[in-house]
This record gives sequence, structure tokens and C-alpha cells, in this order.
Amino acid sequence: MSKIEIACFNPESAIIAFENGADRIELCDGLSEGGTTPDFEIVKQLREKINIPIFVMIRPRGGDFTYSNTEFEQMKSDLIQLKSLHVDGFVFGILDENDEVNVEQNKELVELAKPYQCTFHRAFDRAKDLENSLEKVIECGFTTILTSGQKPNVSEGKENLKKLVELSNGRIEILVGGGLRSTNLEELREFTKAGYFHSSAITDGGAFAVADEVIALKNG
Repeated sequence: MSKIEIACFNPESAIIAFENGADRIELCDGLSEGGTTPDFEIVKQLREKINIPIFVMIRPRGGDFTYSNTEFEQMKSDLIQLKSLHVDGFVFGILDENDEVNVEQNKELVELAKPYQCTFHRAFDRAKDLENSLEKVIECGFTTILTSGQKPNVSEGKENLKKLVELSNGRIEILVGGGLRSTNLEELREFTKAGYFHSSAITDGGAFAVADEVIALKNG
């Protein structure tokens, strides 16, 4: 049985994921933008209702992953505020103008987040040079990388995902996500040897996680 993180774009999905066996929630807003920072009050209310780990997205807008000074200050401010709610971790990723991992800014946010853990999200899939990017993310102090193997989805990226699991050698968790469904989880787990998987569990084109899919992922 794999560990499963469900990406939830609303509190309803988080409750569905929690009730159906998810190991962790990645909480965000902005479904159409691929995830942005959720509202403080929503996080606060959800924290009171569920007791599995909640990792909160820190991303001020959709689009690319290179941020202005104002946006970076907003990310820091949002993280500090959300930290007061005793969430379990944060999810973010910053690249520089050359699409390389911005070590300085990421490190600053990881430090601010302590003692909570941080996941480097799919900005990793836009970064140049798989191996070099992996080492930079580890250097920044992240505990997890969410990735589809620098390809559009996990099925196309499975060779790179396998390589990342091997290269990371237990130094960081490779969280396999991006087009992951219960139908392809088993094959990907066998091939990549990864232990943690990430999905929105949205199978009907809607906005909410589907309970049966969460169960199927967990039993995958």
C-alpha cells in the first residue's frame, strides 16, 4: 500500500480525502491555475476538522515560478501567518529568470517554515538539468519534491522519476504526481520504486476529489 497525498482545491475535497484514507492533504486554491495560496480562514477551519497532515501551498499567482520582490515578500508574509495555524508543512518552489532553482529565496522560505517540512512543487518540472536541480533542492533543505519527472505527466516521465528515486538515495522523498490516477499507480510504483504518490483524485472533470478514487489510490 502506497502513501497518498491528495491535492485539494477546496475544503470539501480535503474532507473527502481525509474520510477515505488519504495520508496527507496538499491544500491550495486556484484549481484552474494549478494551485495558489489558500485563504487563511479556510485553512483555519479545516485544521480544526481533520487530524492528518496538511501541507499548504504558498504561491501568490498562477503562471511561471519567478517572482518579483513584492510577490516574494507576500509569500513570506503568507507563510508566517499560516504557520500560526499549526499546519504540518508548506509547498512552494521558486526559479530564477534562467529557469534554475533559486537557492537563496527557497532557502529563506524553508528557514522561515521551520520546524515544519517543505515540499518543492512542480516548478521542478520547469527547471533545467534534472540532476543539478535535484541537488539544489536538497541543498535548500526541502524534505520532498513533487514531480512528474520533468515531463507533462507521470507516465511520460517515469524514466526520469526512476532516476530521481535512485539519485536521491533517501536524501529527499520523491513525490510522484501529475496525471497520476489509481489506474496507473501500480505500474509507476513498480517501475520507479517511489513510495509516495500525489493526485487530485478528480476523475469526473469537476472540482472535488472523488471518494472512490481516493480509496482506489490508497489500495493501489
